Amino acid sequence: MVSDMNQQTGFYNLGIAPNILAVLAKLNFKTPTPIQDRSIPASIEGKDLIGIAQTGTGKTLAFGIPMIQAALAGKRGLVVLPTRELAFQVYEAFQKVGGPLGLRFAVLIGGEPIRRQIFALQKKPQILIGTPGRIIDHLEQKTVSLSDTKILVLDEADRMLDMGFAPQLKRILNVIPRERQTMLFSATMPEDIVSIARSQMKLPVRVEIAPPGTAAEKVTHELFFVEKQNKSRLLEKILSEYRGSVLVFSRTKFNVKKIAASIKAAGQIAAEIHSNRSLNQRREALEGFRNGKYRILVATDIAARGIDVKGIELVINYDLPQSPEDYVHRIGRTGRAGGVGHAISFATPDQKRDVSSIERLIRATLPLSKLPELPPARQPVFVSRDFRGPSRGPRRHLGHGRGGPSRRFNRR
Repeated sequence: MVSDMNQQTGFYNLGIAPNILAVLAKLNFKTPTPIQDRSIPASIEGKDLIGIAQTGTGKTLAFGIPMIQAALAGKRGLVVLPTRELAFQVYEAFQKVGGPLGLRFAVLIGGEPIRRQIFALQKKPQILIGTPGRIIDHLEQKTVSLSDTKILVLDEADRMLDMGFAPQLKRILNVIPRERQTMLFSATMPEDIVSIARSQMKLPVRVEIAPPGTAAEKVTHELFFVEKQNKSRLLEKILSEYRGSVLVFSRTKFNVKKIAASIKAAGQIAAEIHSNRSLNQRREALEGFRNGKYRILVATDIAARGIDVKGIELVINYDLPQSPEDYVHRIGRTGRAGGVGHAISFATPDQKRDVSSIERLIRATLPLSKLPELPPARQPVFVSRDFRGPSRGPRRHLGHGRGGPSRRFNRR
């Protein structure tokens, strides 16, 4: 009976063990995504692999299924990724498939008591999932050993390098055995990633689902040119016209806080995610957004790759991103796994060159919409620029200037 059920799924001929196929069938996973279909067979064979694909394409199971199968055969694995949110999402996916098979996992991330993680490590998990900084913390405290790691996955590798994790990655790579299987997944392929591949991998199989800069296929785009002081009124107008879940991106932590306060003042329900929120606050905001408690989530680019929420109707770029590549990652939060979605971007009149850079990357023109009649201006919402986050550091001003765009993006 199980065999018949397995043969009805598209995962049947990829080399996956029958007990894992049975779990996938129970989870109603029937058809592998392109990245899964092309990555899983080579990964199960033990080959090094470079996977180039946008977020929302099923990368987690593309490396998760081979890692789980290897763990069941006694091979210990490590997944290194850039953000706490992404770590929890990978853990949840692994737990769904590997948990019923008796596998144990440990999540090693900052912003959480290290004692809890030490307790999880004492249970001898077969797969570790962590961010670079906290993995280094455990190595320094000798609470974890990576000397028996047989499979290494670097997920969102380009993002880790963008966030300055190169020194930590180098330290981690230095303590992992050279004789291992390495899988590297990235949305883009900058020279730094090529360098890692050359120095750390053996004849890797390359799987590229879409060239870098490819936007989600079923996401429609819309652009408004609007003066900076009118952005909040335009946002209020747009939010009143949509009924589904909305993800709003801004560049700075201070601006996210200000936008969220403005949305709440207009009678909408919103949550915020940025690096000055505690881990529990970020998890509560994300879970509340996922289950419908919050219809609107306002976030910095910390969420551009760290949110896996199905059914997001609309992504709004309140501020254009610092780099054109981040535009692709942001709008990838909607239209996930082949679904439909819409992305609206606000640009000030002096950002025409920035818009052109995005259009060159995605090889498409952002359709320009006429500015609608805006609601009356509200009393400004005061948000202290000098707010404390969970960190123990001194108070400091956040963001760039008055919360506007970084100059780095406009240097050409």
